[in-house]
Amino acid sequence: MGSGSFTKETPMDAQRVPESSSQAHGAQIVIEEKSVNPSITNRQVLLRYQTQIFMLSWLVYAAYYFPRNAFSAAKVGILEEGVISRAGPGILDSVYLAAYAVGQFVWGAVAEKYGQRVVIAGGMVMAMVAAVLMGVIPALSLFLPLMIVQGLGQSTGWSALSKNMATFFTISKRGRAMGFFSTSYAFGGLVAVPVMGWVAYTLFDNWRWAFFTGAMVMLVVFLIFLVLQKNRPEDVGLPGIDEDPKKFDDDYVKGHAAAQARELEAPREKFRLSDLLAAARHDPMVLRLGIIYFMIKPARYAILLWGPVLVLDAVPGVDNMTAILVPVTFGLAGVIAPVVIGWISDTVFKARRMPPCVLSLLVLCVALALWQPAASLGSVWVIAVLLGVVGFTAYAADSMVSGVAAIDFGTSKHAAGAAGFINGCGSVGSILGGLLPGLMAATGVFYTFAGTALIAAVLLIPAWNRRPVAV
Repeated sequence: MGSGSFTKETPMDAQRVPESSSQAHGAQIVIEEKSVNPSITNRQVLLRYQTQIFMLSWLVYAAYYFPRNAFSAAKVGILEEGVISRAGPGILDSVYLAAYAVGQFVWGAVAEKYGQRVVIAGGMVMAMVAAVLMGVIPALSLFLPLMIVQGLGQSTGWSALSKNMATFFTISKRGRAMGFFSTSYAFGGLVAVPVMGWVAYTLFDNWRWAFFTGAMVMLVVFLIFLVLQKNRPEDVGLPGIDEDPKKFDDDYVKGHAAAQARELEAPREKFRLSDLLAAARHDPMVLRLGIIYFMIKPARYAILLWGPVLVLDAVPGVDNMTAILVPVTFGLAGVIAPVVIGWISDTVFKARRMPPCVLSLLVLCVALALWQPAASLGSVWVIAVLLGVVGFTAYAADSMVSGVAAIDFGTSKHAAGAAGFINGCGSVGSILGGLLPGLMAATGVFYTFAGTALIAAVLLIPAWNRRPVAV
């Protein structure tokens, strides 16, 4: 080769070739990407993946609510057939919620060790299979084991997807990011039952189609998830979200190979039972939030699982479809609430999560206590408005405790574990939300949950100014 050839290759030679094959591969990526777009920064790439991960996480968790709420949509038709007493669905809901609680404690810690993709994908498959089988089997007595499978599958979603948000968004932006993300479960709870109810009762006049519809929606989203999911910024060559912010101003390709090398060299730790409590040990506030969530989650689940039946109790004589549609106000308000409270916590209260939560719980207490006076009026519109108020305040407090505060106090390192632990505690409490409406009058149910909301508010007041250690 002549000297002219060497002269032309000098810029290429300036790129020092690493010795290892993995580093060499990274260097090749550097050269190729730099020649395509030499000006792109880590911050620009991070914004792209923040958008992708947010939209994907939102869609996935909204989809979880279709197989989750299929039994709620089918419940009206099942009770109408008279093949099971009213206490029967309450017992099945309780079994589901017990499995859901156990799964929350486990899957959050597992996601910390093995990544969100594995946990979420596995849970979606479990939920789909359980829903399809519940639509197929002829005997309702066989629902019991399938409700356990559904509960374990559903419990994979929140903690692992919260980890997605924690690893791609800084603490100063998590209030708003988690606020918008939390609308996913409000939206899912809002649209899932009416859509599945419409397909089941209007199109096919068969409650089993509620289960089939839920499984089909989940299948479509499952395929999208497999294509787009990324577990953390480092997996796409970016600095970690908690690293020096100045690194995000660097050229994206300069850190790409190094990040890949760190990923290849990082040892994978084995899962231990002690990991289940790692988040609570990291910050005692995680334990307090778990106790609070145990008290406030039952009210939301009582309406989520029994909404149409509670409407029939309050306004006898309405048809099944009307009873299904009235609780839509509960879900609509729930879509708005997390966004509002997330923005308020970030801006008005400067990343303090407890003040807006306490205020929401106090209003929730009053709204729940007004159920009996509202029901005595016999007006569908009054019930709809009251359910809207309950929905706004319940979802506001719920999203703050289980979402923003959970990953704030857990930090990005323990986000999935903290979200799993707190939601596990809440899910133990939500067993009452599934069980009590089948065992006692609606008035007693609402008064009970009004009392627990008040106790939760009182317990949070001492933490009014509490912030995560990382702030």
